[in-house]
Amino acid sequence: MNIIAQYGDIIIILACVFGFFMAWGVGANDVANAMGTSVGSKALTLKQAILIAILFEFAGAYLAGGAVTATIRKGIIDPALLSGTPELLVFGMLSALLAAGIWLLIATHYGWPVSTTHSIVGAIVGFAAVGISVDAVNWIKVSKIVASWVVSPLTAGFFAFFLFRSVQKLILDTADPFKNAKRYVPMYIFMVGFIISMVTFTKGLKHIGLDLSWGHSALISVGVGIVTMLVGIVMLRKVKVDVAADRDYHFASVEKVFAVLMMFTACAMAFAHGSNDVANAVGPLAAIVGVVGSGGEVAQKTAMPVWILLLGGAGIVAGLIMYGHKVIATVGNNITELTPSRGFAATLAAATTVVVASGTGLPISTTHTLVGAVLGVGLARGLAALNLHVVGTIFVSWVITLPAGAFLAIMFFFMFKGIFV
Repeated sequence: MNIIAQYGDIIIILACVFGFFMAWGVGANDVANAMGTSVGSKALTLKQAILIAILFEFAGAYLAGGAVTATIRKGIIDPALLSGTPELLVFGMLSALLAAGIWLLIATHYGWPVSTTHSIVGAIVGFAAVGISVDAVNWIKVSKIVASWVVSPLTAGFFAFFLFRSVQKLILDTADPFKNAKRYVPMYIFMVGFIISMVTFTKGLKHIGLDLSWGHSALISVGVGIVTMLVGIVMLRKVKVDVAADRDYHFASVEKVFAVLMMFTACAMAFAHGSNDVANAVGPLAAIVGVVGSGGEVAQKTAMPVWILLLGGAGIVAGLIMYGHKVIATVGNNITELTPSRGFAATLAAATTVVVASGTGLPISTTHTLVGAVLGVGLARGLAALNLHVVGTIFVSWVITLPAGAFLAIMFFFMFKGIFV
């Protein structure tokens, strides 16, 4: 208790700096995933994607990022074990933020799309197991997260494969692809509106007190889907056949129709991502602020001050602007060649997987889901369409994320302990 009273201000300042750094990493690595398919498919330029992400990520983080967050991130640690030594929780959460932020910086430098959720989880597992005790970790929860490495990319890849197959069958492989694109794309736009709305309601808005049932969320999402479809139909009327472009590439005009669709997926995916993943950066920060503010009392849940959400949103935007282009290139260009029709299939499949996982309570990673979906679209065109070297590098980076976060957090935990105690 004395340590928290004595160094409270310094701890809060450190927590804010590390929290911003972690949010910066989320922006540089994770937001790039949401935008990668749009940029890689050339539906949006890098500048347009960044502007959309700034607006919608920040709106998602601020409006639906969380009024209440679990202090002990995702139930990985038993808070009862820390009630007598709250300073250990504070040191641990500081270590977790710094460790996860550094790992995200390293991964982004090399263009690896890694999971911010797994980075912070690995860091918390590391300090808890070594700094407190092995029994302090909820290993069942950790094993579920490890299982999601396999489940989420496979599920998204499966959805993306069949979604792109439907595009091939209904539109690309027909006698008049442009006419059929105009006929069927509104149906896909409805699906985008519905699915992304479901992502937002099931994963984002619980934090602002809007805890709707799955059924209510579905009903509202149908309305959102219909409105989105009507807006899309108005926009599609402006798309005309470009005979000159079609001579160079048979599907040029068709891809312009899908580019309209990709604008919807980019905006909505950014909002859903901001509302969901800002918690990875600000959850531990809220935990530290809660403990210091209460004079050392460890609570299972802590109110989320608005300024913390603003700090998280600002960090996400800064990371994307300064360093997001690295991972955008990997997801958008290097795994497989993307066009708007392929990019849409990957984004929608990823969003669908997130919705299904939300309904079943499975902890999954947006990153792994989206990369799996891009792989699924590549496979729909044959194994030769995939860059297997890049795929291999991504898988290795996923496997080492949790231990890397854990190792760094253990190191920083003992460093902070040595400094303050």
